[in-house]
Amino acid sequence: MGNVGLYLHIPFGHNKCAYCDFSSYPQMEYLHERYVQALCRELYRFVQQHAPLIVDTIYIGGGTPTTLPSSLLIQILAVCQQAFALVKDAEITVEANPGTVHEESLLALRAAGVNRLSLGAQSFRAKELRLLGRIHNVDQTGEAVRLARGVDIRNINLDLIYGLPSQTTADWQSTLDQALELTPEHLSLYALSVEEDTPLAKRIAAGELPPPDADLAAEMYTMAEEQLPRAGYLHYELSNWAAGRMPRKGIVEVLLCRHNLKYWEAEPYLGFGASAHSYFGSCRYSNVAHPEQYVSRIGEGLSPVVEKMAINPSESMAETMILGLRLTEGVHFNNFAQRHGRDLRAEYAAELAELEQLGLLARDNLSVRLTSRGRLLANQVFVHFWPPRRRTSLAQGNSASPG
Repeated sequence: MGNVGLYLHIPFGHNKCAYCDFSSYPQMEYLHERYVQALCRELYRFVQQHAPLIVDTIYIGGGTPTTLPSSLLIQILAVCQQAFALVKDAEITVEANPGTVHEESLLALRAAGVNRLSLGAQSFRAKELRLLGRIHNVDQTGEAVRLARGVDIRNINLDLIYGLPSQTTADWQSTLDQALELTPEHLSLYALSVEEDTPLAKRIAAGELPPPDADLAAEMYTMAEEQLPRAGYLHYELSNWAAGRMPRKGIVEVLLCRHNLKYWEAEPYLGFGASAHSYFGSCRYSNVAHPEQYVSRIGEGLSPVVEKMAINPSESMAETMILGLRLTEGVHFNNFAQRHGRDLRAEYAAELAELEQLGLLARDNLSVRLTSRGRLLANQVFVHFWPPRRRTSLAQGNSASPG
């Protein structure tokens, strides 16, 4: 087993966005301190039951982690540093809504080791932010980036959403242009998914808003695929682009999200907190979702884990394909053979032949990968590798905004 990543879920926010169905609970300030105490207990209990682990990424996601006072976030990070062996250059990410970012809190987080900030910008159009129910305005995203730069956070991600009801390609182009003006090191672009029982879904069902246009969303995705490389961004995963920097003369460092790579490369990670998921010891497991139930179970000395599934060999191979094909470099034949002791080309001969004929996959002597058309129809590719008993998505990992 290689180095492990930690995901820490903070399920609180100032409000719940109109499109969000993630584990996020507004107006629960009364629970903040008790929740953090429970999270720290869960961390300590884990290390007491397992051999020392080396950690090279920490990702604090939500919800909106910066809803918490910075002192509580710092407390969580301190426990992580005490309980695990943290490598010197560990990537430590905190998600934030631009409307919750302040110089004082960012300075404290940077002093505690945070070196990557993922901002849920979502749009640079005021009408779209209102549609999504975001608490911040357009100017606050730029201000958040400026403040982060000022406290020496040099790795910033912006999340953006496309394919919104009534959004035009001109609207999307404006958002892309304004995002690029801020020169973030990383961009995560997601097509809107209308989830059942969300306020946005109810408005669409009532006829107040048009449903998303899949063809228009595909056009917007293609716009980003064409524009971002010209701006210096490497498209390394279906929804993610990273810029490069030169920390040492003549050496370019491309700032891929190291934590999320663990999801896509099926490497071990540990999730702590309400609704957090883990992949460890050939098992996937998840914690109870509601924060009050989570705090109660921890307080009673019970495990917060409510679902656990051992991954059998066929499922493990399928996960390697489904998650690995999200990466633009695809799945390498040698890596597959080393992990599973099988030849990918023989194991999935029929699937590869069909998908290549459809123009959705391409391969050479080293790897197989999605074509540009395949990236637009990725879910139709993934289903070809899906094990019969698995029915939940492995594609998103833990975070509500896997920047």
